[in-house]
Amino acid sequence: MTAWARRRPAAIAAAVVTAVVTAVALGGCASGTSAGPPADAASVVVRCANAVGDAASINEAIARSPEGAEIVLSGTCALSETITLRGDRAYRGESRTGTVLRQSDGADLPALLASDSWVDDDRGTGPPFTVRDMTLDGNRAGNTGSATDGLVIRSWKTSVEGLDVEAFGGSGIRVTDRSADGNALDSTQVNGRIVGNVITGSGRHGVQVDDSGNGVTDWQLADNWIADSGLDGVHVDNSAGWMINRNHVYGVGNNAIWADRLYGTTISDNYVEGFGEIGTGIWYGIGLQVNGGAASTVANNRVFALEGEREGSTYRYIGVARVNYGVGVLAVSGNTVRGIPGARGVGLYYSAGEGGGLDLTSVGNAVTDLAAPRILERNVTMSPGF
Repeated sequence: MTAWARRRPAAIAAAVVTAVVTAVALGGCASGTSAGPPADAASVVVRCANAVGDAASINEAIARSPEGAEIVLSGTCALSETITLRGDRAYRGESRTGTVLRQSDGADLPALLASDSWVDDDRGTGPPFTVRDMTLDGNRAGNTGSATDGLVIRSWKTSVEGLDVEAFGGSGIRVTDRSADGNALDSTQVNGRIVGNVITGSGRHGVQVDDSGNGVTDWQLADNWIADSGLDGVHVDNSAGWMINRNHVYGVGNNAIWADRLYGTTISDNYVEGFGEIGTGIWYGIGLQVNGGAASTVANNRVFALEGEREGSTYRYIGVARVNYGVGVLAVSGNTVRGIPGARGVGLYYSAGEGGGLDLTSVGNAVTDLAAPRILERNVTMSPGF
């Protein structure tokens, strides 16, 4: 059953008196008043003790909670199994430092937290949930056998806010249309928010959007700090309808922000301090691939490479690598791009590649201290704007 067909039961209403329970200990969590919440419970508290069994206690408390419940996690939780986030629930920590979910040494999990539809290999997207106000610690040094992702989202209308996500061998936050077994959705996964998180030390991408079809669209990625990613700070396979705004990205190995399949996309007011800091290649501060059929906007971003440019790499501070099909329409305006003295990079790079063409308005951008302020390549038509 897809999320569209699921409904929250009417029994959970404001008139119900909130019952707060502490989950029963299973090898580490503190004992409480009940083995699980009563049917009308609206809040379930799980107190961890940084010990074996914390993960089992959390998963049992979630499994026994009713739709509409808030799961409150407290203390440091030692996790040796993936926490399954059932939909139609909220998950809250006491604070970023008051609740720490840490991968145990040698657990080598595929994900620390994950949507139920991802874990259960469902064909439909999972129901909505909210996660906020806690730290996810991947303990990368103690888990070298697997590229663990911090939070895997395969649910629509989901909100992630106020997390510290650190030291994962995979991606810090991954939004995906594939299940744990690799099966793609037969529905859509839209209208989510990833806002106000600090994501550091990811082995792959800080935020990754993995869409094998055309289902993970129309999300918001805003006000995040993303640092020290091994690959890209933000990597979006399908940015159709996305708003990628006011993120601060720095110290990343490859591209700071990479967005494919622009279609009604807005990328604005982001601050890129550094990119292309590992390996040799063609690196973008903001790199784009555009779809035909709609128009997108790139505006008011600040893009720098404050650590300089590595020898042997090509730096494109804001650039269109290709148009995927048809004629793409793009407005690029009000951006500030600056290199350092002696930089070899290109400030604004535009190419339609093998696509039908790019109808481009590029005005009001400040570009300085770079070898080439702007380069136009294949099938690009400049419009003066209005």
